[in-house]
This record gives sequence, C-alpha cells and structure tokens, in this order.
Amino acid sequence: MGTLHVEGWAPDYGTPLETDDAYAPDEGKVDDAVEVSGPWEPMGGHDDGVETVAFVDGVRRIDARLTIDDPSGPIPGLCGTYGVGALCWRRHHPSAEVTDVHIERLAVFTHGRNDPIPVAGPQLAYRTEAVADFDPALLIRHFHGAMRKAEGLLAERLAQAGTFVVSDGPINDLSATEKVGYIKTHRVPYLPPERMDIIARLTPGTRTPLFVIGAQSAQFPRYSWYLRLATLPGGHSWTGIVRCEASTKLGLEVAQRLADRSAALLPMVASEAHIDPRAPQNLVPIAALERALRRRMGDAAYIHRQLRSAVMRQGAA
Repeated sequence: MGTLHVEGWAPDYGTPLETDDAYAPDEGKVDDAVEVSGPWEPMGGHDDGVETVAFVDGVRRIDARLTIDDPSGPIPGLCGTYGVGALCWRRHHPSAEVTDVHIERLAVFTHGRNDPIPVAGPQLAYRTEAVADFDPALLIRHFHGAMRKAEGLLAERLAQAGTFVVSDGPINDLSATEKVGYIKTHRVPYLPPERMDIIARLTPGTRTPLFVIGAQSAQFPRYSWYLRLATLPGGHSWTGIVRCEASTKLGLEVAQRLADRSAALLPMVASEAHIDPRAPQNLVPIAALERALRRRMGDAAYIHRQLRSAVMRQGAA
C-alpha cells in the first residue's frame, strides 16, 4: 500500500497532481534518451551567473456574465479583464521590478455575435469578440486563450531582446529563444513507468535528464525536465516537483544549459507555506507579479456596478 498524505496546497487551489490519462502522449511521442540513454540519476543544477531573469505571467477575472435577449433565444456572453506582465529580477543589483504590464478588457459572445459593449467608465472599454459555437463553455476557453496568447507574445519579445525568461505555464512560441515554460500542475504522466522512480530521488537543486515531448509525430516538439524546488515536512515524492520545457530549436547544448540554470535558480525563489497557499510551486516573483496585475485590473465590485449601469442606460435610451 502507498502512504497517505495531505496536500500542502490550500484546497481552493486544487492540487498540483491532477493527472488524467486522457492527456497522456501517444506511445512513441516521448524520447527519454535524448540526454541520457542508460539509467537515470539526478543531475545537479548550475548557476551560470545570468544577470536578469524575467518571470512572465497573466491573471484573468470574469467581470460580468452577459445575455443578449434575442428573438431566436438567449445568447450568453461574458465580460472579463486580463492582465499580463513581467517581473524582472536583476540579480547583481539586486532588485526586482514589474514591467511591461498590459491590461485588456474583453467581451465574448456565442452564436457568432460581437455586439458592442457600452463604455462603463474611464479605462472601462471592452473589446468584443465572438465564438461561432453555441456552447457557453467556450466563452471561458476563448477568454483564457486570449490571455495565454498575450503572455506568449510578451515572453517572446523579452527573450528576443536577450533576457532569460521563465514563463508561467507551457510555452506557446517554440522559436529558438532562451525562455523556459514553468508548469506547476501535473496533468500528464510523461515519463514511462521505469523512469518514474527518479522523482523520489530528486533533491532541491537537481533535475531529471532531458526528454523530448512530441519526439516523432507531434507538431510542436519540446525539451522537458522535472526539478525539485523544496522538500516539505510530511511531503510525498512529488511534493515540490515542477516540470519545465524549452524549444527543441535551441539544440541540446543550449537546452542543457537552461535546464541546469533553472534547477539552480528556481529553488532560490520558491515560496513558503506561511506566505503562499500554493507553496512551494507558486514562485515568489510570480506571486508578486500576480498581485501587481490584480491591483491594476481595478476593483471587481466597482466594475460590475459600472457595467450594469452602462448597460441599463443603453437599454433605456
């Protein structure tokens, strides 16, 4: 029998382990011999002295649910706000600064409708987009996809400027730039069973050998690796484990350097349980960036009231 554990994350945030075999890669799409073909052992990280690390992330919020009262039937929609930005950690000063903040307000309707939303006040203008399908669940998916696209564009722009980027979530742009996707929730069992035992042997500052996701038939292959941020009292073998990824266009040597760098640096900025409910995976710079973005998005209750008032005024006109 396995040993029972209580997850360290606050229950409202789910769990870092949300594995689902439906998301597992097809057989032959993971190459676990790209760096080490024989037995796997934990590999130590290496701090190569990189000067600046840009942590890129986005946050989103539903401001209001919408309904168009159409003669053909009700048409659902939503208004939402998302923010993306970067927190630049300049290690040799040392200092940290939130930069490149972009706040976007977006309305989305089903049934292909893109009816304009009345301006609800200063800086409360919503751009409207539509999904062709009738399924209301696609509204959130479309809204989230818009935020993820904005994150990817910012991460790529910073990386092209020569900054090392750690982007929260999988990387969207697989060009040959020095950016690392940082994935803190495990939905897919990428490693074959015979490799899984290495996870329990990882210590903070070490990583697995590289493997390639989408090695054969996938359209977007990427290098990936697991590393441990921290060990926690009462933790299980996957406590404090995150997965990182980088483009295969970088080549093996560059990917190894980025993997070694991430294994050395990321444990330095891992969060602690008395500070963050998703410790240690929700990195301190990412949590600080999320707080800054939420402040700049504005007060949710005020925005909801303004939206209701603007729509009512338009209906009465």
